[in-house]
Amino acid sequence: MTTRVLTDPRTPPRPATWLPAFVALAAIWGSSFLFIKIAVREMHPAYLALTRTAAGAVTLLVVLVVTRDRLPRDPRLWAHLALIALVGNVIPFALFGYAEQHISSILAGIWNATTPLMVLLFAMAFLPEERPTRNRVAGLVVGFLGVLVVLGVWRGVGGGELIGQLLCAGAAAGYGIAIPYTRRVVSGRTESGVAFATSQVLLATIELAILAPILAGAPPAPASLSADVVASALALGALGTGVAFWLYYTLIRVAGATATSTVTYVLPVFATVLGVLVLGERLHWYEPVGAVVVLAGIALSQRRSR
Repeated sequence: MTTRVLTDPRTPPRPATWLPAFVALAAIWGSSFLFIKIAVREMHPAYLALTRTAAGAVTLLVVLVVTRDRLPRDPRLWAHLALIALVGNVIPFALFGYAEQHISSILAGIWNATTPLMVLLFAMAFLPEERPTRNRVAGLVVGFLGVLVVLGVWRGVGGGELIGQLLCAGAAAGYGIAIPYTRRVVSGRTESGVAFATSQVLLATIELAILAPILAGAPPAPASLSADVVASALALGALGTGVAFWLYYTLIRVAGATATSTVTYVLPVFATVLGVLVLGERLHWYEPVGAVVVLAGIALSQRRSR
């Protein structure tokens, strides 16, 4: 039996009912970039992504058992979820790992905030109901101007830093494709959000189990990894993928999709604070300024036209 939260549609839920979960989700996803930065010191990004999805799948399976839910049984749905897992989990998880070999966890967290812009771009391109409007186009323009500010293009960007930032853009683009595709696939279905998430992460684990040896050779011996790297990889999976997915779908039910989507705006704050305090990373003035411009573009794109 699936647990469902029933609310009066005429009465908005009180913030006290969902704000703690919202802050927890922002903190977990914001800390993911710290865990990635620590783990890629000794783990290949492909094996880090595999560890992340495997630990996340185990966590979600436990939630599935506790809530007495079950996995979907439709083969066509599983085929769609396999593609979503590849584009929305395998590719972004690996790309962020590769990226943080070149750039700070702070920059990676800021780049993750461009996801709504990517979603809007691909939704307008592939979903007929998401037609371009003046606000949406203006929001995209402002948002991508913010990206140029984050890059600091006036000082010149090259070498490893440019590669890292392009990899982050690719990861955000993966999310941008997967999110509207997921919406199109699961719309109107009766399965629970946790069932979808568990299926998707399980499939991502299988895909990475095939791809990781091809990309990175033999896996590292667990005994060769330091304790902080192992702890970071497991926390990234259990918290950043498992618990975070559960909180995400719970928030959608309680607070609604619109309120839940704003977690993207808060996430870079946690990534920045942790990057500075824990890793001693340097924050350039134009990075948070560019992030604010990106968020302004997102807000503009979501305004309704007159």
